[in-house]
Amino acid sequence: MARIVLENVSKVYPGGVKALDNANIEIEDGEFIVLVGPSGCGKSTTLRMIAGLDDISSGSITIDGRRVNDLAPKDRDIAMVFQNYALYPHMTAYENMAFGLTLRKHPKAEIKARVIEASRILGISEDQLQRKPKALSGGQRQRVAVGRAIVRQPKAFLFDEPLSNLDAKMRVEMRAEISKLHTRLQSTMIYVTHDQVEAMTMGDRIVVIKDGIFQQIADPLELYDNPRNKFVAGFIGSPPMNFFRGVVEQREGGIWFVENVSDGKHGFAVRAVDDMAEKLAGHVGRSVLFGCRPEDIAARPDPAESVVNTANATIEVVEPMGAETHFYMSTGLHSFVVRVQTRQRMSPGDKIDVAFNMHQCHFFDAATETVIV
Repeated sequence: MARIVLENVSKVYPGGVKALDNANIEIEDGEFIVLVGPSGCGKSTTLRMIAGLDDISSGSITIDGRRVNDLAPKDRDIAMVFQNYALYPHMTAYENMAFGLTLRKHPKAEIKARVIEASRILGISEDQLQRKPKALSGGQRQRVAVGRAIVRQPKAFLFDEPLSNLDAKMRVEMRAEISKLHTRLQSTMIYVTHDQVEAMTMGDRIVVIKDGIFQQIADPLELYDNPRNKFVAGFIGSPPMNFFRGVVEQREGGIWFVENVSDGKHGFAVRAVDDMAEKLAGHVGRSVLFGCRPEDIAARPDPAESVVNTANATIEVVEPMGAETHFYMSTGLHSFVVRVQTRQRMSPGDKIDVAFNMHQCHFFDAATETVIV
């Protein structure tokens, strides 16, 4: 296992393109870290610099207390699993898994024992070991690629979007297999993905990256419940958080969010609660973003309930998901999604009331997009 530290690491390509900007993180022994963000945000570049495949422009990378900036990839004792498997087509699965150990001139008996053990862990059959990659399915090829990494017994494993070429069912299965592998090996693992569902279900901690900058580093629930800014709030969660633009007003003895109105259309207003009101008091008159997750908006609340913190909206699309239903709705000014845990039967065009659970909602500064409360 390995403790990996990035200190003020940046990567600037010719022409001044900055792929990573002053990245800092301490990854503990045995920790599973997921780097997540949109395409081009710098997550794969970060992984490649840790592996030694890309040089860093400034800063320092240490592995187990040893500065590795100038070390060749082969000397870092790290194994990498690529998106496209990177298997040798003329070799069998067994030969692919054994190749790294063969190059290092390990005894044949030891090589065989390691390959058999890795195959057993990953569920690769003896028949599959004798096949060449073209005779294996995508999931089987990825298992072989992971097995090739396991047999090396490295200090850390790096995964660069390893499941993106698999179908949806196989991605779920392999996601579980990699998580079980981490539990079994207790090795340090760094995993790159653009899929926030993978990130939420696999990582001990998640690094959310945008435009080469680490936006927030936290465990999955902390990211979900306490996002640092609008980008994190909108990227983590499926469906993502809903955002409404408006202003903070003081009225009726309380602090209110009032949706922006235009063209004579009627907006909605919701009243801040508890500590939320105290923090928003300093923003009266300012433009803010009101954020609420789909599950924190109730469709068709009890008419007997107070009309405070409700809005009237029109259903535009209904997505039945089995155990839950997603309603894509519009207030006339803003579109948003409501997730309900019941099989309510409603149709596009229906007008219903929705209620916001203000204890779970968020406010962001409209200019900086950083969280207020």
